[in-house]
Amino acid sequence: MTAPETRDRLVLALDMDELPAALALAERLNPWFGAAKVGLELFAAAGHEAYGALHDVGLRVFADMKLHDIPTTVERAARVHGRNGVDFLNFHAAGGVEMLQAGVRGLREGASQGGHPDPIALGVTVLTSESSTDAFAQRLAWAREAGCDGVVCAAAEVSRAHDAKLRTMVPGIRLAGQDLDDQARAATPDVAIANGADWLVIGRAVTKADDPESVAASVHESVDNARRAHS
Repeated sequence: MTAPETRDRLVLALDMDELPAALALAERLNPWFGAAKVGLELFAAAGHEAYGALHDVGLRVFADMKLHDIPTTVERAARVHGRNGVDFLNFHAAGGVEMLQAGVRGLREGASQGGHPDPIALGVTVLTSESSTDAFAQRLAWAREAGCDGVVCAAAEVSRAHDAKLRTMVPGIRLAGQDLDDQARAATPDVAIANGADWLVIGRAVTKADDPESVAASVHESVDNARRAHS
């Protein structure tokens, strides 16, 4: 049996180039994941159609677009994503306060126009594939000043984000003993939850497994145990 509170904190990364295959996997893993990440690859293949299709199978949508451009362009793009019903949208915090403010504004306006609940705006601090975190403090401060609801960060930086009153979306999740692939600052699910992560983005650790359902169930149990231990 899955725990709804734990399911809501798990985000399935659908880094795929075909919507039918992504939806088939999302439906298989739906019992353990409450949201799905649509990144650049799937968005390039399916566009906003992916958002509605994932909502139809009972998943919230994290649009991992990492928007980064002049403020006007980011605001307009965010408005479209909001109008199309995303539940989470992120922006590169390196773009600075003005750009982030424009993105947050556009996202909320778009959601209102589309009749959707308020989405969650996230500032991307430092990618988990980067070993240096020198830019983290500045980008965290910009995200907070701009009115973001949270940040995307590594598990090791969660407490600093919470100190800034921001929620945390944590990628770079790997299971014990797994290949880190291109991740420089990875963490296991239980460690990320123990650090206080609000949401975990989990992709290859589950999606590339020989038995994704079994691994998903194991991850869910590990996160649920860690959540209860640190509640």
